[in-house]
Amino acid sequence: MRRRLRTAGVLAALTLFSAASVSVSVPAVAEEEQGAPVTVPALTDWTPAAGSYTYERSARLVADSASERRVADTLAGDLRDAGHGTAAVVRGGARPGDIVIDVRPSRTSLGAEGYELGAGKRLSVTAATETGAFYGTRTLLQLLARSDRVPAGRTVDVPRYKERGVGVCACYIHVSMPWLENLVREMAYHKLNQLLLELKVRSDAHPEANTWGYYTKDEIRRLVALGNRYHVEIIPEINSPGHMDPWIENRPDLQLADSDGTKQPSRLDITRPEAFAYYAGLIDEYAQVFTATSWHMGADEYMLGSDFAKYPQILKYAQDRYGPDATPQDAFIDFVNRVHAHAAAKGRKLRIWNDGLTGANTVPVAAGTTVEHWLNVAVKPSRLLAQGYPLMNAAYALYLVRGGFHSDTKGLYDQSWDPRGFEGEKLSSSDGITGAKISLWPDNGRGETENEVAAALWPALRHIAQATWGDPHPDATYAEFTARGTAVGHAPGWRDLTRVPVADGSYTFRTGGRSFTTEVARTADGYVTVRTADGCLEVRGGKLTLNVPLQPGVEAAPQTCDPGNTLQRWQLEPAAGGYHLVNAITRMTVSVAFDGRLLQYPPDQRTSAVWHLS
Repeated sequence: MRRRLRTAGVLAALTLFSAASVSVSVPAVAEEEQGAPVTVPALTDWTPAAGSYTYERSARLVADSASERRVADTLAGDLRDAGHGTAAVVRGGARPGDIVIDVRPSRTSLGAEGYELGAGKRLSVTAATETGAFYGTRTLLQLLARSDRVPAGRTVDVPRYKERGVGVCACYIHVSMPWLENLVREMAYHKLNQLLLELKVRSDAHPEANTWGYYTKDEIRRLVALGNRYHVEIIPEINSPGHMDPWIENRPDLQLADSDGTKQPSRLDITRPEAFAYYAGLIDEYAQVFTATSWHMGADEYMLGSDFAKYPQILKYAQDRYGPDATPQDAFIDFVNRVHAHAAAKGRKLRIWNDGLTGANTVPVAAGTTVEHWLNVAVKPSRLLAQGYPLMNAAYALYLVRGGFHSDTKGLYDQSWDPRGFEGEKLSSSDGITGAKISLWPDNGRGETENEVAAALWPALRHIAQATWGDPHPDATYAEFTARGTAVGHAPGWRDLTRVPVADGSYTFRTGGRSFTTEVARTADGYVTVRTADGCLEVRGGKLTLNVPLQPGVEAAPQTCDPGNTLQRWQLEPAAGGYHLVNAITRMTVSVAFDGRLLQYPPDQRTSAVWHLS
């Protein structure tokens, strides 16, 4: 995969830490010294006034219309989660100490997401839309993060870019739902509004494609509902026509064959009507659980490690369809445009990566297709904009790769990076640029655990929020900017996933007639090692995917203890008076076979053992 096969020359070291266990000294934030409240993104036009607003437990949330009450209901839950007590949502006139949610469509200058916040005897959030009012409440929550007193004043806060995002490839590997739920909450707290998820939903129509790590439809429905509540659009992606191996490894009839007749498990045969029908059917199935108005098809690296010359049937297809001057690239664009048409019929706009647009095609990509630019190729961002395509900056410089390259967030901040800075070209205008996103890829699936990824993610997340919403360089130094993140903390409802439910020590694990004695020890990233007399429990064997043993039924057995081996890290997940034993990397739970062996399985395929510790 394109994110996985970049050379080691771009790798950067990162010191990982547990947010729950590390205390650091941070400098004061510059705006705070000037009397302005501290937020991320930073407020750009705060006008101070005399006095302050003090939040008290008697505060009410005043909201009249249906949209105002939805915002107020969400805010009430977040205030409770943040330890501010239970605030009643009421209609009618406001009194001193209240918080007023006011949606006024006539305030068109605030746009679709902007808001005005005023603090005095009461606090008011005014916006033209429900979304804008919601973002005003995110600022309010940040203002209350350290103190119940908010300095009196007023701000009008409007984003510079309409798409402010994070991309997560839960492709091949499985990323836990609590981790994704944390991400949605953190994104909303920092006014990010778009989460791209490349993942596999367990298919009813094509059970042959249900290799781990998929998600059930109910899991996705719950995540999408959370995203809708927090104004984070969750956009699904099934990468095609390349990188299709998670879907077609058991469908050789759909795999592209080279001139020697060798099947390519990662490449869909775009010349076959059955292949398009298969992919279109997956779009239809995803539409049952995703409500986003966009569909991402990837469309990157179709010929990675190969070239069209090895597949003469593609050129023939293109010439049969578009004439003798057509190129193999035209067949590729034809597939993209057919997906565009199918998605449009479902009310969804198409998004693709840029690297497949080499300029070798004579057939243009359908108008309205959003291009997410990550790689410097012959067709530059300025040309894509001149051709009228909406353009998002998804630069490689913004990547966080498991076990590999990590974005130099400090360097980007010091350079005042903003979404005009693409790979290979810096644009002078933001016209036509939809925004930017950071991207998380699992090139070496065992290179880091989820908790380690989270520790690296939060600074990058706050930076992209700042660079896409407002001034990309609000503080004189990066240290001052990171102090903002420390000041506002995590979103209400965020769960500390580094907490371990048992203390270090000796335990006997018992379940269904199987027992063993262990030494349990917390790891630095918030998991545990399970050490027996024969070694540390580890999943090993079977088929490896991205260096991870993702095959169900693979044994978990003692191996030589290695503190750096992430496959020896486990999560104790509370369940029915005991615990499920979940591998930190494979995200599968341990079951006990009839012969007493410990085997890993997806939780919906085999009843997970419940371990009682004594």
